[in-house]
Amino acid sequence: MGLFGERQAFLDRLSTADRTALRALGATRSYEAREHLVDEGERTSFVVVLLSGWCAVRRSTDRGELILALRQQGELIGEMAALDHRPRSATVSALGPVDALIVPAPRFRGFMAARPYVTGLVMAQLTERLRSADDERRALASTTVLERLAACLVELADRTGRPEGDSVAIRLPLSQSEIAAAVGATREAVAKALRLLREEGLVRTGPGSLVVADIAPLRLLGGEEEAAGGP
Repeated sequence: MGLFGERQAFLDRLSTADRTALRALGATRSYEAREHLVDEGERTSFVVVLLSGWCAVRRSTDRGELILALRQQGELIGEMAALDHRPRSATVSALGPVDALIVPAPRFRGFMAARPYVTGLVMAQLTERLRSADDERRALASTTVLERLAACLVELADRTGRPEGDSVAIRLPLSQSEIAAAVGATREAVAKALRLLREEGLVRTGPGSLVVADIAPLRLLGGEEEAAGGP
């Protein structure tokens, strides 16, 4: 899977001086859970820098909604529209309370032009996201719902998990429908796969909770060892 961005977010890679300069170019705004930061198809071009919280990047399809990615503190949202002047390619919504810096596109482009290092960071980020999208298309074509769900749960545990004894609790408030959207499956298919994982003692679920009880078999099921041994 590839729901997450880089291990070190864009904002964290900037020097203190550059972070201060960037903040001076925009205005801060707060969002409530489920509120949209940008909408698919709209013709806006400002850039969003997440200062706190988590967001989901969603796109509509004929077969329902897909969650393309999850974005967290320090990451950029909307830089593509700022650079190519085309409509927004996806909807981004807050998973919980979010604080963000809103930077007008001309100011952000000027910030990049004055700092080649920043331009390199943005281009590297776009390249990484393109590779991730390619991996997602391959997974949808060649893996089962159970395999994609296992890979998704491993990624969520690794990137957002909170240890609870020998288990790992996933902190993000994702519903079964949202997990289904993240793995490109129906809610019914994901509910069936989760039931199989519960019966094997690999996960525990409850109202508003999802705990990975045994992550090693999930890594195998999700194909992590095979991926690690590739080129």
